Amino acid sequence: MNLLADGWTLTQRRLFRLRHEPGTLLTMLMMPSVFVVLFGFVFGGAIGVPGTSNYREFMMPGLFVMTTGTALSTAMVEVATDQARGVMERLRSLPTHRVSVPLGQSGAEGILGAYGLAVLMVCGLVVGWRPHDGVPRALAGIGLLLLFRYTLAWVGTYLGLVVRSARTAARLAPLTLSLTMVSNALVPTDRMPVGLRALCEWNPLSSAAAAARELFGNPGAPGPDAAWPLTHPVTASLLWAGLLLLIFVPLSVRRFARAGL
Repeated sequence: MNLLADGWTLTQRRLFRLRHEPGTLLTMLMMPSVFVVLFGFVFGGAIGVPGTSNYREFMMPGLFVMTTGTALSTAMVEVATDQARGVMERLRSLPTHRVSVPLGQSGAEGILGAYGLAVLMVCGLVVGWRPHDGVPRALAGIGLLLLFRYTLAWVGTYLGLVVRSARTAARLAPLTLSLTMVSNALVPTDRMPVGLRALCEWNPLSSAAAAARELFGNPGAPGPDAAWPLTHPVTASLLWAGLLLLIFVPLSVRRFARAGL
């Protein structure tokens, strides 16, 4: 119970800081609208999706995953900033469970992710996106996206502990966008060159995007020659999330415990 209580306390610490950072919440409110207009109306007319003429129905699950993917960069920058300010050293000196600090950071990212996802879904509903397979499957899709954001927050937490420099983390953050771009989030993979297609189809974010489309009943089902993660996207997404958590949770905890030595 102490672990959960300490983790929740540190989660609240991250959330309460937003009272002094209104620009963060404002950005999370405005960026979804920018993404929907940019990709849905500016680029959408030039991108064809097999089996449908409604690109925005295909696009919205991909944008959900793009929003989910920002957890990696934001967690990395937040943790690196805390290290640069000496906050991590202070937390290590307190009688808290070692797991609670990275647990609090990843928990806060999960809560912020729910806020950002809700805003983006409202934008999607405005431009015509709809979940078509009922409430239970839509809730399963939302749960899967939040699980992926939580998972990527652990990855970002570990990277922030490794990088240590807030300036370096800020410079690396834009590079994480490439993980989303090299996927099926915004374009189908069937017309890509063989090597690039294989890379995109085995990208965990591609599995998440395909799973979201399947659970929301949106177009973009992969062809029979697609890689296994896209033909079984829900199973693949759960396996990817489990594998990443299995790797990065102990790495983050160990790194936090040893960083002060």
